[in-house]
Amino acid sequence: MKTIYVLVVILLLSIPNITKAQSSKVDTEVLVGTWKLDMSPQDTTDENFAMMKITKIKNDSFIGEFYREGVKIRNAQINTQLGIIYGALISGDGTGDYNTTFYYKGGVLHGSTHAISRNFLSVWTATKEK
Repeated sequence: MKTIYVLVVILLLSIPNITKAQSSKVDTEVLVGTWKLDMSPQDTTDENFAMMKITKIKNDSFIGEFYREGVKIRNAQINTQLGIIYGALISGDGTGDYNTTFYYKGGVLHGSTHAISRNFLSVWTATKEK
């Protein structure tokens, strides 16, 4: 029984090292820049756009603005454990908080934004502005 306990403890202690090894293979700096968000990608005839500006990557987090200038990103997190960049953030414009998640694939961000107080979930895509 002691042997099993020791093996479980060793395995649990090694998990953070495995995660760090996996996440070091992905360049999260590709997120830095200004992104044009198409807030209704299913409708190619509209002009419903927003922005996300990521100014700095800090470890597993980032700094910037979301939706429009002046709306600061809060509680941002990045996860690269699967070799894909996943991100999450909170923003707000005075009407409530917006919970946003996205992933990066092929130069495009694919995301969703959930506003609990406004009772909606928006699905969007974003391309990086030059």
